[in-house]
Amino acid sequence: MLPGPFQVARALSATRVLEARDLEDALAVLHRDPVANAFVATRVEAVGLDPWRLGGEMWGWSGEDGRLESLCYAGANLVPVNAGPEAVRAFAERARRQGRRCSSIVGPAAATAALWAQLERSWGPAREVRGHQPLMATDTPATEVAPDLLVRRVRRNEIESLMPACVAMFTEEVGISPLAGDGGLLYQARVAELVAAGRSFARFDEDGRVVFKAEVGAVTSGACQIQGVWVAPEHRGRGLSETGMAAVLDIALREVAPTVSLYVNDYNVRARAAYRRVGFREVGAFMSVLF
Repeated sequence: MLPGPFQVARALSATRVLEARDLEDALAVLHRDPVANAFVATRVEAVGLDPWRLGGEMWGWSGEDGRLESLCYAGANLVPVNAGPEAVRAFAERARRQGRRCSSIVGPAAATAALWAQLERSWGPAREVRGHQPLMATDTPATEVAPDLLVRRVRRNEIESLMPACVAMFTEEVGISPLAGDGGLLYQARVAELVAAGRSFARFDEDGRVVFKAEVGAVTSGACQIQGVWVAPEHRGRGLSETGMAAVLDIALREVAPTVSLYVNDYNVRARAAYRRVGFREVGAFMSVLF
């Protein structure tokens, strides 16, 4: 059932686009759960709340006492943060009125599921819904798996060699090529950004081809998040994802953040088992709605 006019007005009045003056309060909300909120927090910590620099608006929801309680990042992704039922209803109404501008809804499973339930009628159908993606984290180096000493930071002059592996990973994971639309210009720029920041890691064979790769995509003061884990098909089944992840984890804990996280599709049983052997443990769950 769609909300009535009174409920719509109340929902909209409880939300607003945050401004620079709200930065401290927004960070306080994000820091309540550094692991779950790493994706949004890394953007806000880096550039603040200016929509142009942030790549989207940050919506805020306040309780009856006027305190900021929940956020929703509305950019290329729609991401609820610390959003309970009332906040979800308010964010859903704002999103419905604005119209879909994002390529996915992603975030903590409960809030994302509730958000999608209220948006599906106007935004659906989705290309794919991944309802349960375990969120895993650790604050200690691997003890049961020795790190692969050949895994290292990717150098700037190796981006051309890295790109085919990145494209293959993205296509396998998302189901569409990142080269569609603009020919991959934005995607290649993101790959280059991570390489330049020292957050892209890989093992190359003697011919310069990528054997294993992973990136540290989100980085905050409290946690970082590994993404884009990929092993070349001809090298799969040899434990390289485990030793490679152990190497990336070791570097990330020493040089990037005190806690390292990632999230994985629940049907990827092999990957989940590999991450557990490296030392990651489930601390929550995400959900993704892909358009």
